[in-house]
Amino acid sequence: MARVLIVDDSPAEAHSLAKVLEKNGHQVITAPDGESGIASAKANTPDVILMDVVMPGLNGFQATRQLKKDSSTSAIPVIIVSTKSQATDRVWGMRQGANDYITKPVDEAALVESINNVLGS
Repeated sequence: MARVLIVDDSPAEAHSLAKVLEKNGHQVITAPDGESGIASAKANTPDVILMDVVMPGLNGFQATRQLKKDSSTSAIPVIIVSTKSQATDRVWGMRQGANDYITKPVDEAALVESINNVLGS
């Protein structure tokens, strides 16, 4: 079981992801935007972070970059989960430090596989 932080400004999307994760035995923490996601990552030290990109204020690319530059959060794997599906978006997300990039709507099996991969399980 992993502790997963979902950073997504859509309550419906966060709830949907949380249901999938809880069904697969994971503990879920949520944050509604990039800034609170960074604060939550520092306070809760999750095993993995699912990061949306399009959010008000600090977007997911910016939040991922900040998490990866901070020594207290740099080791936490980040999986970007976004509607932005262009190859350039994926490349940019990975350049910010993301460990994987999944597009919405999320395929449950792909999400579980990605989490297992970044956690080495």
